[in-house]
Amino acid sequence: MSQLKPISSHMDGGAPSTPGKFKVDKSPFVHHRLRWHSSLAKLAFWSFVFLGLILLFFYRSPSSPPSSASDRRLLRHSSHPSAPWGGPSWEKRVRSSARVRSGRLTVLVTGAAGFIGSHVSLALRHRGDGVLGLDNFNDYYDPSLKRARQALLERARVFIVEGDVNDAALLTKLFDVVPFTHVMHLAAQAGVRYAMKNPASYIHSNVAGLVSLFEACKSANPQPAVVWASSSSVYGLNSKVPFSESDRTDRPASLYAATKKAGEEIAHTYNHIYGLSITGLRFFTVYGPWGRPDMAYFFFTKDILRGKGIPIFETPDHGTVARDFTYIDDVVKGCLASLDTAGKSTGSGGKKRGPAQLRVFNLGNTSPLPVAKLVGILERLLKVKANRMVVKMPRNGDVPFTHANISLAAKELGYKPTTDLATGLKKFVKWYLSYYDSGKRSSG
Repeated sequence: MSQLKPISSHMDGGAPSTPGKFKVDKSPFVHHRLRWHSSLAKLAFWSFVFLGLILLFFYRSPSSPPSSASDRRLLRHSSHPSAPWGGPSWEKRVRSSARVRSGRLTVLVTGAAGFIGSHVSLALRHRGDGVLGLDNFNDYYDPSLKRARQALLERARVFIVEGDVNDAALLTKLFDVVPFTHVMHLAAQAGVRYAMKNPASYIHSNVAGLVSLFEACKSANPQPAVVWASSSSVYGLNSKVPFSESDRTDRPASLYAATKKAGEEIAHTYNHIYGLSITGLRFFTVYGPWGRPDMAYFFFTKDILRGKGIPIFETPDHGTVARDFTYIDDVVKGCLASLDTAGKSTGSGGKKRGPAQLRVFNLGNTSPLPVAKLVGILERLLKVKANRMVVKMPRNGDVPFTHANISLAAKELGYKPTTDLATGLKKFVKWYLSYYDSGKRSSG
């Protein structure tokens, strides 16, 4: 078992059945027929899912004329939409960033200007691995925060190529210039609620983008091992807790969850046909410094400081909403362990030469806490009383609770989260006050 070494933070300052009483026909024909019907049902279900996603993608394609001024601004890609790539100078920067120092991996990190992507990139660079980033700097949230993360990476000599994972020519060029050993695919359209405003962006990034990335990887020579971001959202409407990797994931509660579940099925396909080594990571409510402004802990902090109301959801039966809050440094350890233990891909030139590794892990804290508890900790840290407003949970794709069973990740990765919510929020608040006060930046 691979044991994790401590990683310092680089950026301080996610129907059970009851046995029946009837006799079951145990003939081989019946068992074969039941298995056949079960397989057919699953095939039909996922065929409808993929067909629906594809139809939605073409119906709401970003290339279609927008219906309103509001739609027109949904997810502009970068402040430099035509960021040039290619040429000797550009290739030199790419090779320099991807050069291994004292480590052993050469990693392409997609979504490198994002929250988890920037932390993972810095951790890889810190231990000497070669790292090249890729990000489209879209405006799902304030791009200036992404640019600030980019500046941190540049100081660590990590170059972020500005481009989209759906740009097949760019991906092909990157693999031509650098023989990546691994890909950490973290680029995605995040957020559960935003899917109700801009569903096409989820298909574009989380489905089409994943296929584009896998296409580039399966055609590369050598093929890299791939670790990618799935989500705890795939557990959907499950009521069994804690959530285990073997639990059913066919009842998504949001379009975001459906695209991540589709991604897991797509990963299985590319592993089976092309021999790609693929590891999916189901993140549980990741938080910490340099986080995402659309996350509750982030905008709660902003609104508490401004004296605005804080909505605390409760379930229709007045139940508590709880989350398995997982600190960023713990998640980074899990990401690096996944890269370190990833088996080699077995394909060559797009052809499979043998069976390849296919894994999925929960990366959580396995200690879910009520959202009201999070607000209480923020009140103490900020020394400001929150204006709490208890409201019914809207039907927007959110689920009432998340709780990770991490025993598989502990066994296979040596994963062991060590940061409790109070400690993690203390580090986040310290960063938040420093970031938005020191530069007199606007928090939105």
